[in-house]
Amino acid sequence: MIEVVGVRADGPDEAARRMLADAEVVLGGERHLAMARALGVQAELVPWPSPMRPGLPALMESVAGRRVVVLASGDPMVSGIGSTLVRLLGPEAVRIRPAASSLALARAEMRWPEETCDFVSLVGRDIDRLRRHLAPGNRVIALSGGRGTPAEVAALLREAGFGATRMTVLSDLGSEAQARFDGTAAEWPYDTVPPLNVLCLDVAMADGARPAGLSLAPGLPDEDFENDGQLTKRDIRASALAHLRPCPGELLWDVGAGAGSVGIEWARLDRRNRVVSIERDHERAARIRRNADRLGVPELRVVEGDAATAIDDLPTPDAVFLGGGATAEVIAACWEALRPGGRIVVHTVTLETERAIIDAWQRHGGDLTRLSIESGQPIGRFTGWKPARPVVQWAAQKNQENA
Repeated sequence: MIEVVGVRADGPDEAARRMLADAEVVLGGERHLAMARALGVQAELVPWPSPMRPGLPALMESVAGRRVVVLASGDPMVSGIGSTLVRLLGPEAVRIRPAASSLALARAEMRWPEETCDFVSLVGRDIDRLRRHLAPGNRVIALSGGRGTPAEVAALLREAGFGATRMTVLSDLGSEAQARFDGTAAEWPYDTVPPLNVLCLDVAMADGARPAGLSLAPGLPDEDFENDGQLTKRDIRASALAHLRPCPGELLWDVGAGAGSVGIEWARLDRRNRVVSIERDHERAARIRRNADRLGVPELRVVEGDAATAIDDLPTPDAVFLGGGATAEVIAACWEALRPGGRIVVHTVTLETERAIIDAWQRHGGDLTRLSIESGQPIGRFTGWKPARPVVQWAAQKNQENA
């Protein structure tokens, strides 16, 4: 049994010290191992490998059968080593003994109830993931990546139109060295702060700003996406997502992704949602990555290649969206790849793909819909309706009867 012990900034408590005294091996970062040395711990002190994840299996195998204590900060299950070890070794092999997390300490310091704020980790992560949480009046607590993270976040907030956000940085929480730094993103005065810090953001828009991605509801404005015209338009996109029915933690294949709008909105609905966007055009693939960063889902995966071959080695999807140039062969392959209960949505504006969609509908059932959108446009001194190109949509769920 691996004992994973959370410690506060001021060091291990009495129970943790007794466990350290009984350990044969202590694993941890340099800061935690220095704590163990200062306490006179006699166990072998082993630092984490670098990079950690590739080297972790061999390290854990090397200490198998010995009394192992892992030192971690606060709650090891909050973006910590506890979560990693549970995934690697299984829950039966790991016991977690948390201390108060930095999130709990920060909420207490700010007097922010848990239900009033979002949490995001920026430790070893792209700070663009913060963007999904930016909305006027929202509160965000972010685990910082280090000394310069608050200044980087302030720059991101200014660029995104949220320069009026009130920022509080709390460092060394729970220790005698605890400190607080306050300011706004527009005038953040600190280039660096102590490395162990948490950011607390009271989000506010700058006057006149028009940030992208202000809603989590399906159907963001088309102008929120950089595109070359290959974009699933707002109303059609909302219909696609309604039929795809995203659930937390599910995986979407966005095939022929264009600007990536459907996959990006899928990912934004829940931080656990996963997306693989498949796009054969290099420039469009790069554009999808930029859109994903700008709209707060930088973890979205982009695969460059032809859909007919690119899907062969991908993990099994919970849902598939085909938005451009699908062939009968690609539709059939995506249907075959779906797990039982998975959903598929296919759009087309061409007669050739419409024929393939009708054939798939006749084989597997589901809903076949023709979507026609008209918008009001000036006609001289008057206003008339301008129709967009109609979109044929096939939506179906895979089950025992139609598989």
